[in-house]
Amino acid sequence: MKIVTDLAALLEQEEELQFDSFTAADALALGLEACRIAKEHFPKPVAVHIEFDEWPLFTHFMDGTDAHNLFWVTVKKNVAKKFGHSSLYVGLECKSRGTTFAVESGLSESDYRAEGGCFPIVVRGKGRIGSFIVSGLAGVEDHAVVVEAIRSLRT
Repeated sequence: MKIVTDLAALLEQEEELQFDSFTAADALALGLEACRIAKEHFPKPVAVHIEFDEWPLFTHFMDGTDAHNLFWVTVKKNVAKKFGHSSLYVGLECKSRGTTFAVESGLSESDYRAEGGCFPIVVRGKGRIGSFIVSGLAGVEDHAVVVEAIRSLRT
């Protein structure tokens, strides 16, 4: 599993990993794949959440996760939803300008955190329709699990 922190490469991921359509069955397959990947590659438990913006499609909190993971799922999802990019991209973009997301955005840290782990679900011709979030690892690792899950199901 490759860790990506280059801004251009992160934008390429967002362009590459779009869907022609997205269903509840797709969410189930992605969520289960993310759980499998996380268990295989990392010793820590994760929370996996996938949703259309209006309702959840898949949620699983592994044994050992807690409400802290729910907080991170929510604040990372809020960033991707507001800015239309992965939460990792948004945070690293701020750092590339020599500032932090909290300072630049002025948004409440209790509602928004630009740490890796939330990836926008984009359907070609429709735009962003939801979010795919992993929480429990380092942000770049959470992001990598999401990307790997999408890639593995698209091949």
